[in-house]
Amino acid sequence: HVQLAESGGGPVQVGGSLRLSCAASEDTDISGCMGWFRQAPGKERERVASIESDGDIDYADSVEGRFTISQDNAKNTVYLEMDNLKPEDTGIYYCAADPLGLATGRRCSYADFWGQGTQVTVSS
Repeated sequence: HVQLAESGGGPVQVGGSLRLSCAASEDTDISGCMGWFRQAPGKERERVASIESDGDIDYADSVEGRFTISQDNAKNTVYLEMDNLKPEDTGIYYCAADPLGLATGRRCSYADFWGQGTQVTVSS
């Protein structure tokens, strides 16, 4: 049973950094189809960064060069390092997994397994 738990959010000043963690249950393969999403107030949830089924890494244009997604297989944890934070990065950040997508090699869909989210607030 896939379970995901995010942590590491909080308040931060403009230009600061945060590292979010997504601890996955032991039965979750984090080698691919792992994504970070965010939802700002009044806006739809958007994908921020992801590790695709073939291991490729993809970022949203708005965070390219500032955010880094990585994984620690020993801890079964996926991280999102966020640098040079801006007010528009404020939102609830969610971790998501698509184990079926990883197993089949198809495009990751992130439909079924999500964490509870962690709040990030960037202020000047």
